[in-house]
Amino acid sequence: MHNKEFKKGIAVGAAATLIVTGAGFGGYQKTMFPKGTALADSATVQKLNYLESLIDEEYLDEKDEDSLREGLYAGLMSGLNDPYSVYYTAEQYKELNTSNEGSYVGIGAVLQKDEDGGAQIIQLYEGGSGEQAGLKKGDVLKAVDGKDVTEKETADIAAMIRESDKDSVTLTIQRAEQKETSDIKVEIRDVEIQTVSHEMLDDETGYIRISEFSEVTSNQYKKAFEDLHDKGMKKLVVDLRNNPGGLLNAVCDVLRQILPEGLIVYTEDKNGKKEEEKCDGKNELNMPLAVLVNGSSASASEIFAGAVKDYGIGTIVGTTTYGKGVVQTIQPLTDGSAVKITIAKYFTPKGNDINKKGITPNVEAELSEGSADWTELTHEEDTQLQTALKEIGQS
Repeated sequence: MHNKEFKKGIAVGAAATLIVTGAGFGGYQKTMFPKGTALADSATVQKLNYLESLIDEEYLDEKDEDSLREGLYAGLMSGLNDPYSVYYTAEQYKELNTSNEGSYVGIGAVLQKDEDGGAQIIQLYEGGSGEQAGLKKGDVLKAVDGKDVTEKETADIAAMIRESDKDSVTLTIQRAEQKETSDIKVEIRDVEIQTVSHEMLDDETGYIRISEFSEVTSNQYKKAFEDLHDKGMKKLVVDLRNNPGGLLNAVCDVLRQILPEGLIVYTEDKNGKKEEEKCDGKNELNMPLAVLVNGSSASASEIFAGAVKDYGIGTIVGTTTYGKGVVQTIQPLTDGSAVKITIAKYFTPKGNDINKKGITPNVEAELSEGSADWTELTHEEDTQLQTALKEIGQS
């Protein structure tokens, strides 16, 4: 049994003089680790060397050097004890960019691992090539260009489609209640992720659901609003329930289509430096507005709800929001990886700090007893939506 203390005498050598160049990693100048940093401590380096030697001597399987290094980088960020400051591998950063940009190359389908093998289509983006080719929600994907995918993970299946060197792929699908599989040829092209959906609830009431705030959200919101307006909308419900947030500039661009002239939000960093986002008021909303929120409405969603509440231009309905009142920046590194780190707090127009507190609705409304997921309810069964409709005086 090994001694619980670190073994003495393990070389610390080159690891203590590791150099990071400014051109390679996020603008740092060429330097050894500054005094007082974690990696400048010889005991820390000695401990890392000991752990790796222990892995070499005792670990049952083969080690992967790249994975060990990635684990070190991730561990350094984890040591901040900040759930929002994280390290991304190159692949993770690529996926993050897809989410933030709101577009990617593919077929416009969201996949989920099927219990019987393959991947089930759980969502098709409106106007996407998958929908246009005839794919349907519930179809189970069994093969891609004749290659069986029943044992593959959804990320691997998506990569097969996305990284194909052809303009289209042939998907073998199993449709519910059909014994035989069928082949559907689907074009691979740019897909815009739908972050906004909308409908008229009656002759006067429009409903806009925003699932996240990405680069495409503002334009999608504008188109949704214009369509509802053309259909006679005189009242509006904006649904931000389960919206985890997204980009600061994206939510501000949506709010510039709603708010009066003035401050939208401001941020303040560790040195007290403030940055403000403002609205010119040229597109101020002039109809009754209700905004639906819940405990999973976070970050950019709370910026939206906080501004609407502070200006008093709408009624916030639902339950207290998540309480993420901090801002992160993403620093890409030249090896393709990146770090996301918390750099500031944000405050509502009236200066409210909502971090770890959330935003309390003007009107508290719970889902009816026994209802855990509002997305599975009809509009009539959705007690929070019905409360919002009463607040704006639905006829």
